[in-house]
Amino acid sequence: MFDPLTDFWLASDGARLTVLGVGLWLIAGLAALMEWRRSKARPIERLERVGWMPWTSIFLTAAFLGGGLLAMGVPAVLGQG
Repeated sequence: MFDPLTDFWLASDGARLTVLGVGLWLIAGLAALMEWRRSKARPIERLERVGWMPWTSIFLTAAFLGGGLLAMGVPAVLGQG
C-alpha cells in the first residue's frame, strides 16, 4: 500500500531536503502571488477592509530557506554527494 508519509520518513536525507525545499519554494510562489494581488489598485472605500500580511518577508524567508535546502539536497539525490 502507498503511504506517502512513511515513504517520506524512509527516504534519504537528500530526498527529504529536496522535498522540503520544493515545498518552501511553493510557499514563496504563493506569497509572491499574494503580494502582487495586494499591490493592485483598489477602490478607496475598500482600503479600510484590507488586512495586513508581510507577504514580502514571507516570500524572502521561504525562497532563501528553500534555496538552501535545495542546494544541499539536490546533489545527494542526483548521486554526486
